[in-house]
Amino acid sequence: MSPALPRMRILVLHGPNLNLFGRREPHIYGTTTLAEINERLQTLALELDVDLAVVQSNHEGVLVDFLHAHIDSAQGALINPAGLTQHGVPLHDAIKAMPFPSIEVHMSNIAAREPWRAHSIISPAVKGTVQGLGPQSYLAALRALVTMQREARA
Repeated sequence: MSPALPRMRILVLHGPNLNLFGRREPHIYGTTTLAEINERLQTLALELDVDLAVVQSNHEGVLVDFLHAHIDSAQGALINPAGLTQHGVPLHDAIKAMPFPSIEVHMSNIAAREPWRAHSIISPAVKGTVQGLGPQSYLAALRALVTMQREARA
């Protein structure tokens, strides 16, 4: 009998201004708060039998430091880079340095918004992107990431 694998840990990074979900431009982002999104993610994580480590910051360096701190303990990451999507070179580089896959998440469909939002500097560094589904973007990304990692570990 082979030893049991340690419980999977997934990082969730929320970028600048996402602490304002529920208040900020509800016609685009809806009225679901960041706390509610995190609660839904934690509920799904329990169902999937994985642990989450969650951070939100308005400062890119905090997000980079969070990735670095978990380089040896995480098996994947969900990242909503928010305003760093177009210009977050240090975040891009940190994601590429991680030994685990990341999925870029956006509540809105950035390709259907202002032209400058359509380009993501983060996308080339991640395994995939889930966007335009509101809070379901996060949940779909978590399900996909856990499934991919379980298949890779089998």
